[in-house]
Formats: sequence, structure tokens, C-alpha cells
Amino acid sequence: MNKIYYLASCDTCRKIIKSLPKDHNLKFHDIKQDPITVEELEQMRVLSGSYEALFSKKAQLYKSMDLKNKSLTEDDYKKYILEHYTFLSRPVFIIDGKIFIGNTQQNMLQVMKALG
Repeated sequence: MNKIYYLASCDTCRKIIKSLPKDHNLKFHDIKQDPITVEELEQMRVLSGSYEALFSKKAQLYKSMDLKNKSLTEDDYKKYILEHYTFLSRPVFIIDGKIFIGNTQQNMLQVMKALG
């Protein structure tokens, strides 16, 4: 099943969702209303290759907790993502067994092509 993990209160996520093709057939998962499970995060890790790839270093908590000056392990990334939704780099699309993480222009072009 194709899915998007997003944050409804995020302007960028809302803009991206509006730009999706009308017949996209995605299941929407608001990570604030419905926190991601260990199983969902594990599926994302398998597809992306690491928890770090899923971790947002732009999150305000990352700065306020001074995590950039700490040496984080994969277990740390996993723990923080499960503890607080803002640590998941968003949006995360899973389309036909492939993962697309974040909102870069390149990534969004690939998402649109995959939904094509």
C-alpha cells in the first residue's frame, strides 16, 4: 500500500499534498495525530538503509537539545524519532516498495514520477 507520512500542521507538507496528482491513491498518515509505530519505523529503515536517513536535523528540538554536538548512533536516531514526531524528516512517501524522504525538489520530482 502506498503511503505518505506527514504533519498536518506543516505548511510545506500541506503544499506538497495539494500538488499531488488527483488519482494518487495514497494512504495519509498524520504523524502527530497517529504516532508512527516501531514496525512502521523499522519498515522505513529497511527501505532507506538507516535511521539517520529518516532523521531531521532541521527540527527545532535538534537545535534546542544541542544534539548536533553529540555523537548520535543509529539507536539514538531511532529513539528520538519514536519519542517525538518532529524528528522524522517529512514527508516520507512509500510508493511501490520505494521510499522517498523529505521535501527537496529532486525528491518531489521522483515522487511525482512514481505516482505518475
